[in-house]
Amino acid sequence: MKKIYYLATCDTCKKIMEEAGINVKNGFQLQDIRTEKITPEQLSAMKDLAGSYEALFSRRALLYKELGLKDKKLTENDYRDYILEHDTFLKRPVVIIDHKIFIGSEKKNVEALSAFLSASL
Repeated sequence: MKKIYYLATCDTCKKIMEEAGINVKNGFQLQDIRTEKITPEQLSAMKDLAGSYEALFSRRALLYKELGLKDKKLTENDYRDYILEHDTFLKRPVVIIDHKIFIGSEKKNVEALSAFLSASL
């Protein structure tokens, strides 16, 4: 399976997809999480690969500060519920290739994704 969870309106997601060659032609399933919400099953599968819901959770989201979440001690269930409730809380993009997951737009993650895709060609 080759899949990416992203926001079509996110320039960073678009740039990463373009640079890495992630598109339907290359066998990827694209899921814009704004128009096609993440299901609990999909999130659970991501968590299994990532190790935790916290690893999938974005603290950069504006709602994180607005809701005062930085001052609260969140549990794994809290992270799960916030991601399912607001797509903005998913660290984007999330790329899954077989049993490997790449989460977010940090430089080291994007480099690891590009290296993995280059090696698998």
